[in-house]
Amino acid sequence: MAYKHTNSKGVTYYLNSKAVTLRGGKLQTIYYFSKDERPEASDLPDGMEVNENPRNGFLTVKRK
Repeated sequence: MAYKHTNSKGVTYYLNSKAVTLRGGKLQTIYYFSKDERPEASDLPDGMEVNENPRNGFLTVKRK
């Protein structure tokens, strides 16, 4: 089951993850939110929390 979060404006977003290769060749996992469920859906990783921008309701994932 994917992690989902409803922001203060009442819109539900689903957490997705993707493995990307940086310019130096390092592999890193990025997390992003979407309004629909996707195959890339993931759970919220340990040690991370969801932060919401109070002005526009934009969600981000950051370390605790």
